[in-house]
Amino acid sequence: MSKQTVLNATHRALGAKMVDFGGWDMPISYGSQIEEHHAVRRDAGMFDVSHMTVVDLEGERVRDFLRRLVANSVDRLKTPGKALYTCMLNADGGVIDDLIIYSRADGAFRLVVNAATRDKDLAWITREAAPFAVQVRERPELAIIAVQGPNARAKVQGLLSPELAAKAAKIGKFVACEGDGLFIGRTGYTGEDGYEIIVPQERAVELWNRLQAAGVAPAGLGARDTLRLEAGMNLYGQDMDETVSPYEAALAWTVALDEGRDFTGRAALERQKAAGVPRAMIGLVMDEKGVLRHGQRVVTANGDGEILSGTFSPTLGKAIAFARVPAGDPGAVQVDIRGKLIPVRVVSFPFVRDGKPCDGV
Repeated sequence: MSKQTVLNATHRALGAKMVDFGGWDMPISYGSQIEEHHAVRRDAGMFDVSHMTVVDLEGERVRDFLRRLVANSVDRLKTPGKALYTCMLNADGGVIDDLIIYSRADGAFRLVVNAATRDKDLAWITREAAPFAVQVRERPELAIIAVQGPNARAKVQGLLSPELAAKAAKIGKFVACEGDGLFIGRTGYTGEDGYEIIVPQERAVELWNRLQAAGVAPAGLGARDTLRLEAGMNLYGQDMDETVSPYEAALAWTVALDEGRDFTGRAALERQKAAGVPRAMIGLVMDEKGVLRHGQRVVTANGDGEILSGTFSPTLGKAIAFARVPAGDPGAVQVDIRGKLIPVRVVSFPFVRDGKPCDGV
């Protein structure tokens, strides 16, 4: 039996097509996935991401614990509200999960982790926190609504109290503010500006309905996937997992090898960096008709790789993908589509920024 978010009945009333996603009954679209995609790129759309797990950490040594737990440096979180994207690694440098850490008042921290990895994440975090006497508290009573798009922030601010609206208007990207029982982070998974709003479950349906009345379009997981791939953002379990290091997932920028900090997986990453990363994640664009899909064989000058995430890009009007291939200059690259080798172009990602194609795409 799939789990349900507090907004499940609301999605069904809107005619959403529901699918199982990581054990949750979630909307994939409300009619047209492409229209939902364009609504986010051009105006404002909202996603129910209440299947994600919110975890609060407290304790005198909580910062020491996070220095050990994740590959990025929590010392960058110098003021309440600042957020950090990072990976939690195993001893071999593989990615247990990617997550966001928010600093809060009084030295506390809030984590938001992926739904499909909830159980293993909580077990890992709880075990690793014990030597630091850190309290780990899951917050299942909280829902999350992500509102994304060029007009998203203005539409959200119009529904807040004057005091909270003023605070939300001032925060920079990857910063959060709190007030009126809401936790509002200027973060997202679409490549557009906007907010991710953590709200008590009993207020989530009302907030969703008010957002829709303000002109924010409901959007499902289908649009969320095409948006995040256009934006060059990884999907855990498809683009990375416990057998893949951040260096092999194009996430070197999330690794801080700061002096004197022995985070889990650091030694493995240092060895990999010294020896050279064996695999690389690259971006692909196919100018011919067709769709690039997960699992397709990728042929390069250095050997074969495979498509990780692939989709038709509504913004570009052509297929795009991430692929993991042997390291080194890949040369001319082809993808095996039903036994036929189709040429593709290697490009830098993101593929889309601020609603427009990036240079070279």
